[in-house]
Amino acid sequence: MNKINSTTKAIIIAAGMGSRLKSLTNDKPKCLLEMAGKSLLEHQIDTLKSCGITDVSVIKGYKKEKINYPGLKYYINDDYENNNILNSLFYAEEEMTDAFIAQYSDIIYRKEVVERLLTSQGDISIVVDINWQDYYFGRTDHPVEEAEKVIFNANNQVIDIGKIIVTKEVNWGEFIGMVKFTKRGAEIFKKHFHQAKKLYWDKLFQRAKTFQNAYLTDMFQYMIGLGVPISCVIIAKGWIEIDTVQDLGKAEKMLLENKVI
Repeated sequence: MNKINSTTKAIIIAAGMGSRLKSLTNDKPKCLLEMAGKSLLEHQIDTLKSCGITDVSVIKGYKKEKINYPGLKYYINDDYENNNILNSLFYAEEEMTDAFIAQYSDIIYRKEVVERLLTSQGDISIVVDINWQDYYFGRTDHPVEEAEKVIFNANNQVIDIGKIIVTKEVNWGEFIGMVKFTKRGAEIFKKHFHQAKKLYWDKLFQRAKTFQNAYLTDMFQYMIGLGVPISCVIIAKGWIEIDTVQDLGKAEKMLLENKVI
């Protein structure tokens, strides 16, 4: 196994409102919702620390004053109502000077997922679950069409990514919302972000209505189109997304019963 780089930083994108959770996020951001005695953010921080990642930054926006755990770095996205995950991440651009992991704030994952990602040698590596479809059985509040799907080739390189239609004839899975950049990967990512920002601000960008509304997956697709390789780190479950009230109940039940995610 490749040596794990425990000096990698983590950036958690937690600025959004979490409107699908209805009244549960009226007075707090999604990442502070509790499951099994700890907030979603605490679960993430504990898992990252168990993998040797102690340099953690959080990008906050909605109800920003509520997120105040000690020992973390904070960046503020006060324009969270007008932008999306991609642009939100760049509020913490000053942290992107070396290797780092960027991740959504609404996922819980096992330690093994992070460890596997840390061993990837790709400059840009995304985590892709190939057994994700089972999780959508009974998930009526978050349809499968909303999944950020990934098509990849025999060398586990991304071909297509986003909310796309796929067929049985291709290798595919779901992007879980976690990506690692090497130092070189971070420079490539920043270069292409600023290039695209100049060209597409207020304009259609990949599958987003404007660059401001773009997801990370839109940026990845843009880079793939320019020949930038993006690697898949393949997993088979080991994580869960909390996007709706239904998801929250399922996640808490699994945690309390100590079931494998």
